[in-house]
Amino acid sequence: MAIVMLSAMVILLVAGFPMMVTLIGATLIGFVFYFPDINLQQVVQQMIGGVKPASLVAVPMFIFAADIVTRGHSADRLLDLVMRFFGHLRGGLAVSATVACGMFGAVSGSTQATVVAIGGPMRAKMLKAGYKDDFTIGLMVNGADLAYLIPPSIGMIIYGVLSGTSVAQLFIAGIGPGLLVIMLFSLYSVWYATRHGIPTEPKASWGQRWQAIRRAAWPAGFPLIVVGGIYGGVFSPTEAAAVCALYAVILELVVFRSIGLRELYDIALSTGLVTSVVFVLVGAGAAFSWLLSYAQIPQEIIGSLGLDHIGPVGVLYAITIAFFIGCMFVDSIVVMLILIPIFMPLVHASGLDPVLVGTVITLQVAIGAATPPFGCDIFTAIAVFRRPYLDCIKGTPPFFLMLVGVSITLIYFPQIALFLRDWAFAG
Repeated sequence: MAIVMLSAMVILLVAGFPMMVTLIGATLIGFVFYFPDINLQQVVQQMIGGVKPASLVAVPMFIFAADIVTRGHSADRLLDLVMRFFGHLRGGLAVSATVACGMFGAVSGSTQATVVAIGGPMRAKMLKAGYKDDFTIGLMVNGADLAYLIPPSIGMIIYGVLSGTSVAQLFIAGIGPGLLVIMLFSLYSVWYATRHGIPTEPKASWGQRWQAIRRAAWPAGFPLIVVGGIYGGVFSPTEAAAVCALYAVILELVVFRSIGLRELYDIALSTGLVTSVVFVLVGAGAAFSWLLSYAQIPQEIIGSLGLDHIGPVGVLYAITIAFFIGCMFVDSIVVMLILIPIFMPLVHASGLDPVLVGTVITLQVAIGAATPPFGCDIFTAIAVFRRPYLDCIKGTPPFFLMLVGVSITLIYFPQIALFLRDWAFAG
């Protein structure tokens, strides 16, 4: 049955059908040919049930907020703040770009938005300072991965819904690995600048720094809302998303006046279109996952591959490899919809912490977004920087190796992700 469904998916994809049709088609084939006694209304019920969790309400809210701040002034103000403090150091421009990716990721939660908002202005500055274009684009494409690790993260919301794991715990667990990525990218940037003799920028005065702090105070409210609000017990992750969207509207429409009502309407329409695609995928994935579970396909796959005897570390390696390879070729949400139901029985049987597993999966999803051949951030970079495909992937290998190193480190030292979770939820 699994082979037939997989073959059907491949045929439909090659024929040019969108992924939502592929998932639904494979599910219907499974029902009609293998479980004809089950009423097909079950497919519809499972699809509706898949989009019922309240946590999914956060998805359009965060997408809406990300679209608003990407078109507004928040990114420029955050970038100016980072530049004032790090720009004068050896490799300061590259370090500033890395930190800015992390800060804007905490505002937008979108890797593609981060490439656009930070990559656009920083690439011109870095090229003028003497950085090679392949290094610059490689840093931007991979630095955008931080948006998936540092909350808010749509990937973590999807994982939380599919696995029944606390989204609040997942959000805080992503901070540790995110900071580790920032540190490694910054150290490499310093080494690169030293090796290539990149000159430093003039040091900003404390007056300029205080001015940058005041200008960035409003955008800095986004992570305070998400992290502080959730862990301060003020509101849930879903409520945090709604407050984030409202805050973005007030900030860019009223305070900065960077967008108008007409643009706000266009942004809302764009958010609706993106959200509809995501929700149809989630609904189709829910029906597909139910069929897999009903047919006990995950148990068959795990048993046939011998994964039920490899121990917790082996399970984490299997998850890492499967998600990394999948996200190289297929949209990350689709990969999560297909693979999470397969691996969750194994996760529970091995006694692994679902929050740790979610962090590992989210990291692989982030890496896949920047990895050839079909990483979405690569194609975003092609559009933003107007460079050919090969130029946009030429400088990615060093950053890819560092991200792989973080993945391996996370497997052997899970407290990197869990120490903040344990501290925040100690009671």
